[in-house]
Amino acid sequence: MADHHILLLGPPGAGKGTQATKLCETYDLDHVSTGDALRANKDMETEYGTPRSFMEAGELVPDEVVNEVLEAALTEADGYVLDGYPRNLEQVEFLDDATDLDYVFFLDVDRETLVERLTGRRVCTECGENYHVEFAPPEEAGVCDACGGDLHQRDDDEEDVVRERLEVYEENTEPVIEHYRETGDLVDIDGEGAPEDVFERLSDAIESDD
Repeated sequence: MADHHILLLGPPGAGKGTQATKLCETYDLDHVSTGDALRANKDMETEYGTPRSFMEAGELVPDEVVNEVLEAALTEADGYVLDGYPRNLEQVEFLDDATDLDYVFFLDVDRETLVERLTGRRVCTECGENYHVEFAPPEEAGVCDACGGDLHQRDDDEEDVVRERLEVYEENTEPVIEHYRETGDLVDIDGEGAPEDVFERLSDAIESDD
């Protein structure tokens, strides 16, 4: 099976994590995300310091450190699905130099659908299990199926915060999307509907190109 190099783009709530997991399982790829890579390489030495030094200080890890950590993760992977990066054109330029991408997929989801997905999420206060009031409700409203804990809505899932997050995403990431669209690399994937349907669209795009 080919060692695909896949970049998965999409706004919060588009289902990138779900689809990345399915792609990795199906095509035997590594899932590389900024957060996971930083946590796995907290003590990696760079000329700017370790990721841990910024994380423990409650500071954003600078692009220079993120770039080095991501490059190491991508180099170690035979094939991968990358999500959560790049977030700006400087990171795009670094990524272009660090690796060759086979596919750049953008999960396209309507704004109101994203709001519905994100505001409907509920998380168990005890075990962290995730639910959705419409798409994946618990057997008993407000109660976790796994441990019986209380379910709550996270502050960043409240509607006004969600809409602000989506606006910030669009402002910051639109240039990245347009870059790949202009180079002809971007493949728009309808991200609405059941996760299985979205995955079928992604796999069809990959297998039609193999």
